[in-house]
Amino acid sequence: MLSAGIVGLPNVGKSTLFNAVTRTHKAPAENYPFCTIDPNVGVVTVPDPRLTRIAEISHSKKITPTAIEFVDIAGLVKGASEGEGLGNQFLHHIREVEAIVQVVRCFENPDVHHISPTIDPIRDIEIINTELTLADLASLQKRRDRLQKQLHAGDKTAKIEDAIIEKLLAHLDAGKPAATAELTPEEQAIARGLFLLTSKPTIFACNVAESDLAAVAGVGDSGRNALARKATGITDPGYKAKRHVELVQDYARHHFATEAIVISAQIESELVDLSEQEALEYLRNLGVEDSGVHALIRAVYHLLGLRTFITTGEKETRAWTIHEGAKAPTAAGAIHSDFERGFISAETIYYDDLAALGSFAKAREAGKLRLEGKDYVVRDGDVIFFRFNV
Repeated sequence: MLSAGIVGLPNVGKSTLFNAVTRTHKAPAENYPFCTIDPNVGVVTVPDPRLTRIAEISHSKKITPTAIEFVDIAGLVKGASEGEGLGNQFLHHIREVEAIVQVVRCFENPDVHHISPTIDPIRDIEIINTELTLADLASLQKRRDRLQKQLHAGDKTAKIEDAIIEKLLAHLDAGKPAATAELTPEEQAIARGLFLLTSKPTIFACNVAESDLAAVAGVGDSGRNALARKATGITDPGYKAKRHVELVQDYARHHFATEAIVISAQIESELVDLSEQEALEYLRNLGVEDSGVHALIRAVYHLLGLRTFITTGEKETRAWTIHEGAKAPTAAGAIHSDFERGFISAETIYYDDLAALGSFAKAREAGKLRLEGKDYVVRDGDVIFFRFNV
């Protein structure tokens, strides 16, 4: 199972977010640096409302979503690449995950300790990125030093790798993560073997206060609240939080070609003892239409390059995980190796078509059910019945 590591400076809400994502109280979330030392690990189901609709159509007795793994990693401080704080452990644990969720503090609270006297999310992000970059630069230089003997001997493979390292060193020296380096597919395959920290796909989680959540999410509040703000002279609630979030979103787009999700880790971690429906109703009463944690889980799932196809029947509607670009036989193999070995065809329908028509009978009448062969690339949300013979 692929995993995403939750990282950030101390006391930005990493463990609180982990508890919210995993719907547990597993990770301690105390108000002091390095509360987390050993990483906490949790398997998280991926929210997918499509399953409920398909289950209704099939009258399924059971729904089984897909899942990914989240890892709560110790906080990092400046100098981590040289072993400061828990730096060596932090970097080791990041190497073990496939993607990074970088939690950024976008809330003001004098009662919650922060390593700096002011709230500045871009400064915090750059502390993390600088340490990861420095660790990668040191790793690449060591690798280059080890190649010298092979280079002197005229080894062609070593020359190719050295050229890639040279390109990556220049990219990192310019303050850019390895993930955004322009490499050919062949170079990317070699670069993956270098296991660079900044090559891991990254997403940002903007952690805001409960009081700022609705404003930052862009959801208008009631006229009564507007009148209350007017009476107190407050014209733009959550202004600072909104500004923080905008800066992080802009940074994420231009430096990592990725996105930033808004969450309120504290409030969502406090809702873990409620049912999913009760928690959503509570958030809607705050003026938020959907859980930021749900949005984050779905975004991380796609960030990991994962996609979902669905099988359904009266017994069960189930989501299955495949990698983006997987073909039909590989998807069949996710269910059982016999399905892949004896693959004949895949009877397939797009989720949107099935949901709109409301039944397989109507879908068949409308010509929306298709028979796909071995070269069919499965799309996210495909509902599939496999035909096989072993």
